[in-house]
Amino acid sequence: MVVFERPKSLAEVPLHYCPGCTHGIIHRLVAQAIDDLGIEGRTIGVAPVGCAVMAYDYFTCDMIEAAHGRAPAVATGLKRADPGKIIFTYQGDGDLASIGMAETVHAATRNENITVIFVNNAIYGMTGGQMAPTSLPGQVTQTSPYGRDVATAGYPVKVSELLAALDGPEFIARVAVNNVKNVKNAQKTIKKAFENQVNNKGFSLVEVVSSCPTNWGMTPSDALKWLDENMLSYYPLGVYKDKSAEKEGE
Repeated sequence: MVVFERPKSLAEVPLHYCPGCTHGIIHRLVAQAIDDLGIEGRTIGVAPVGCAVMAYDYFTCDMIEAAHGRAPAVATGLKRADPGKIIFTYQGDGDLASIGMAETVHAATRNENITVIFVNNAIYGMTGGQMAPTSLPGQVTQTSPYGRDVATAGYPVKVSELLAALDGPEFIARVAVNNVKNVKNAQKTIKKAFENQVNNKGFSLVEVVSSCPTNWGMTPSDALKWLDENMLSYYPLGVYKDKSAEKEGE
């Protein structure tokens, strides 16, 4: 009996990510959702600039590379051109919450029928560890060597809370992949985000609180501990908006 195997939607190639990076876990969860729903043949992923820019090497579905921050706009065009396709974006915090914030907000408020996987590791990973829109107050980065000063840099952007305040989006949730319990919950949540699109419910975003051991300057195990002790208090896990559940509860 097979207990554990690679999802068929995840290519059999080595990942290029740093040791301890949680992108690999998230890739698997996305691929598992695609497999479970039987949608690989009609799924198109959109990956912009960032650590996951080479996601096209790791998923067996069709993939498109978008300009920095523009993945939701590209995904919108794809979905409107061919509504029968399942379109998802895979974006980091520097991409989605900085240069791509306008595209994200407007796709959400229009309730575009796409799925967004948003990886929040509180730092710019690919370009060397600069402060990101999601870096915590006091967090040391390459561009905040004395810690993020909210007096000059402002407060971190809480993307899930921001988007949940809009009337448009169908589903907004925040999960984490730092332990087995959270990974299992993340898998269910990501699958639900894809199911919403299959059922034509509209815009779904899953924010995944993640670690970046290399740019945090930590070992993989210390990074997961730091995530648990620091990030989850600032970015609480949970479902922030679920229109279908709200209607059922009326």
